Formats: sequence, structure tokens, C-alpha cells
Amino acid sequence: MPDDDITHPISDLTGYITEGQIVLSRLLHRKGIYPPIDVLPSLSRLMNAGIGAGKTRAEHRALADQLYAFYATGRDLRRLVAIVGEGALSHDDQRYLDFASTFEERFLHQGAENRSFDETLELAWEILQAFPASELTRIPQRFIDARRPEPA
Repeated sequence: MPDDDITHPISDLTGYITEGQIVLSRLLHRKGIYPPIDVLPSLSRLMNAGIGAGKTRAEHRALADQLYAFYATGRDLRRLVAIVGEGALSHDDQRYLDFASTFEERFLHQGAENRSFDETLELAWEILQAFPASELTRIPQRFIDARRPEPA
């Protein structure tokens, strides 16, 4: 689209016809992330009808929401780092910044890999291990308990 404007009438109206938009990122492409899909502005009006119990896994929506929230925080922190430098970040901020890179390099980047939904959801749980269960606020406790049993 002209000047990468996703609100341009062509992309905007096409999104209504296709029930979604996949936004590609030049920055992710330059980082070697393939496919270079920018998940934050991308959208699907049909996704909720195709995920969850009986379709993928019960925790799919909650995991997607948690990944999205942490990634958005990490991306916001990247902009802050450009202004104040990484040394000004707190330990917690650094975790979100590291998460954004891990999310791109391990989750978004698939290369020639043909990952299944189950493998992808397992990878989501794996990269969320960087955070204590108390910070997984978008995931219902029953899913967290099933993945992270209380220590004996």
C-alpha cells in the first residue's frame, strides 16, 4: 500500500471482504523472521470461531491473548530504549524486552519448519516460562495449574 498505510481504502475495504488482514513487516523481514508477519496490527474476524476446545486446544485463545499482551509491551519498550537507552530499564522491563525478541525469533519465525498447532501452543507455553505464573493475567488459573503444578 502507498507508504505502508493499512488504512488505505484498498487494504481497508479488502479486510472487510476477507474478514481479516495480515500485515507484513519490513523490520521483521530485515531481521530474517519468516514469515515477517506483524501480529499487532494484523487481525482476523473469524479466528475465534476456529480455535479453542474441540478445534485446537481449550487454552488457545488465552495463550494468544497473553502472548499478544507481552509482545505489545516489549515492542513499546523498544521505542523507549531508543530514547533513554537499555540501561534505564528495570529488571521487569528487561524481561518484556527479551520476550519480544524471543517471541519473534522462536515463535513468529518458522522458516521452512512445518509446525503443528500443538507444537506451536507448546512453544507458547515454553516461552512464557520467563514470567512467574502471577503475571500470566490473561490465562485462566486452571490452565496455569495444569501446566505449572504447585511445588510439593
